[in-house]
Amino acid sequence: MTEAPLVRRCAAELFGTFALVFAGTGAMVVDGLAGADISHVGVAFTFGLVVMAMIYAVGDVSGAHLNPAVSLGFWLARRFPGREVAPYAISQITGAVLASLLLLASFPDAATLGQTQPAAGSLTALVFEIAMTSILMFVILGVSTGAKEKGLMAGMAIGGTVALCALFGGPVSGASMNPARSIGPAVASGELFDLWIYLIGPVTGAACAWLACRCVREPGCCSYATSQAS
Repeated sequence: MTEAPLVRRCAAELFGTFALVFAGTGAMVVDGLAGADISHVGVAFTFGLVVMAMIYAVGDVSGAHLNPAVSLGFWLARRFPGREVAPYAISQITGAVLASLLLLASFPDAATLGQTQPAAGSLTALVFEIAMTSILMFVILGVSTGAKEKGLMAGMAIGGTVALCALFGGPVSGASMNPARSIGPAVASGELFDLWIYLIGPVTGAACAWLACRCVREPGCCSYATSQAS
């Protein structure tokens, strides 16, 4: 199958990340309304389900990275061209910001737009973001061929991992694992103070996952030596 042009793949990343942030953080906003009862578990499963849905919807077009840290992780693993990391990241962040602005317009009096904030201290939140993103990226590398998911179960595996991490990590750091997911609400709300945690943590976690993948996979997997990507 011929690969889609970069502009189409970036459009898929923009819309996929828009859907991720609108549904996921939207569930958090709605949960804060009087009479709503989505709960922490419901929010975690919303994030997992929307990731799964977008993988099935646009995975064959762009790979459904939906996350600058994932695009970076694929590049480190030499499964994704370095020249396309920036266009993907810009598209993902744009989609996230648009989703958050739409939520702000819909709920101007909302106490939160789903911002990720540390609840147990900045250092603890950073450690959790690194660890959770490592787990997520390790799973993604394990169920992908190149920079795209393989098989019908890939979406379930990745979406399930997102939900799993959100279940136990959400109360600690917000379980972002995704710079775009945190940038969108931060920009829309103007609350940028703790954003550095959600930039450094996921990027570091993706790099750790690449190293782990090289340790446990067959020789040549995630290796610079056998890379053909640039």
